[in-house]
Amino acid sequence: MRVNIDINLVPKDERKEKPSDVLQVTFGTIFSDHMFSMIHNGVHWTNARIHPYGSLSLSPAALCLHYGQGIFEGMKAYRRGESVLLFRPDMNFKRLNLSAERMVMPKLDIDFALHSLKELLKIDSDWVPEVPGSSLYIRPTMIGTEPKLGVRPSAEYLYYIILSPVGPYFKEGFAPVKIFVSDKYVRAVKGGTGAAKASGNYAAGLLAGTDASKVGCSQVLWLDALEHRWLEEIGTMNIVVRFDDEVATPPLSGSILPGVTRDSVLTLCTDYGYSVNERQISIDEVIEGIHTGKVLEMFGCGTAAIIAPVGSLWYKNQPNQIANGKTGKLTQQLFDDLIGIQSGEREDPHDWVVPVE
Repeated sequence: MRVNIDINLVPKDERKEKPSDVLQVTFGTIFSDHMFSMIHNGVHWTNARIHPYGSLSLSPAALCLHYGQGIFEGMKAYRRGESVLLFRPDMNFKRLNLSAERMVMPKLDIDFALHSLKELLKIDSDWVPEVPGSSLYIRPTMIGTEPKLGVRPSAEYLYYIILSPVGPYFKEGFAPVKIFVSDKYVRAVKGGTGAAKASGNYAAGLLAGTDASKVGCSQVLWLDALEHRWLEEIGTMNIVVRFDDEVATPPLSGSILPGVTRDSVLTLCTDYGYSVNERQISIDEVIEGIHTGKVLEMFGCGTAAIIAPVGSLWYKNQPNQIANGKTGKLTQQLFDDLIGIQSGEREDPHDWVVPVE
């Protein structure tokens, strides 16, 4: 795919002021000066541009607004001195194409998608923060824009990328969080869109999220839709449990997202010498394991939070504290290693880091 990128920059004297303390910025609330966008006219991608960040112009009849034809990705860029680094961006764009296929949307040329992202990052490289624990969050998004009422795939699409400097995803930082186990609502079912990073998946979780916040929980742990028994994923992360003899995570059975961080965690755990299994894990096994001591630690993993230690599960109106509510050894090791690899501070044995050049 060969598409020229038109560039229209914000005059230097009109560019935004960077946050003085990015670690105190609420996640996803500040955005860089520029964005990338291009449109699909029903035949091919065209009108690729890097231009000032700004509002979108959509018809009130745009299909994405009525029927939810929208997908997105989450990525991060890290600073290493004068260099800007990406972490496994090819996997994100491959997953975006899988989401597009599921939602009947046009695919991206992965080489061009990565090229356009790098060009945007070169222009807004001074938005990549230097403070340890910070990064530049990257949100590629695709929406159906054809102005037509009627349930069918759009004939027109907008793809864009926006950038946001961020600190820790959770206000607690890297500290054990409380998780609400929902046995009333469900996120996805096999055969549905759970394995796609589709916008509507997250809207479906908002109501359970309000229940979680009422009891002081940060996220919802979803169970399967049929039996309300098997662990699936946390609202914005995959879930991993360390038992006394294994590291386990739910299998990719079609209703959960194939996380890039999840894949990285499983690879590193294997490197560490743990017995790693992708298998069904029942909530009863976890609750019993918490009280018998068989569950040694539990954590979520995803691009936004990277690794989030789980200190307590709220289930059936009862708190269940894991390992005295402290961060586990493996959880800490994974967090340190992933942050170190992503930021270029530690050895990258699997060639996951891609420099922006």
